[in-house]
Amino acid sequence: MKRAIPVLVLSVVGLVPVWRYEASTGTTSTTEVASTPSASSSTSSGSAGSTFAGSTVNTEKGDVQVQVTFQDGKITAVKMLKQPNHPQTTAAVPKLIAETLEAQSADIDTVSGATITSDGYRESLQAAIDAQASAASASPSASAAESASQTVAGSTVNTEKGDVQVQVTFEGDEITAVKMLKQPNHPQTTAAVPKLIAETLEAQSADIDTVSGATITSDGYRESLQAAIDAKGA
Repeated sequence: MKRAIPVLVLSVVGLVPVWRYEASTGTTSTTEVASTPSASSSTSSGSAGSTFAGSTVNTEKGDVQVQVTFQDGKITAVKMLKQPNHPQTTAAVPKLIAETLEAQSADIDTVSGATITSDGYRESLQAAIDAQASAASASPSASAAESASQTVAGSTVNTEKGDVQVQVTFEGDEITAVKMLKQPNHPQTTAAVPKLIAETLEAQSADIDTVSGATITSDGYRESLQAAIDAKGA
């Protein structure tokens, strides 16, 4: 099996039809492996990488969610957004990602000792692949890329209440959706997040007010939001 060579993935792009707030559940992982794009990659609608998150698969061990980056129709990077907090999963994920980069599909083997995680990984991976295929068929030309939605994840901000990470969807330069990838598990945060998102959509920037009773979450939200906005403009 060929070894995947890690590279830095610079952009996160995807298609999200509507804005929504979704609280993250389960353990979130930053496991990510990327391969070097080949000069002989198949023709696609553009040279920019496109990133798609697969569905969240609920397993008896915990939630599993995969994020896949495509370059010219080829899978170039895979990142775990959610995974069970188990040693078997930790050991299995790099193997699953390496097999994905080799197979360029969800047709990969189960990792011994991590059957449940492997099954959830394949299901979420296939959902991401299907989403990319739908996007490619909907925007077959390079000129359509400019009008496509772009989804960017901000940095993960560590606060004393818990991690905060924001994902922002843009239509051109307009913020059309915000989703929480990570947030503290507190009632104040749960109540504050919809207000923060609504203010973001109104202000179209990170220049928004602190929500009373959720100062720490508000500060982390603004920092991650600004990072996503900056990354989009890069």
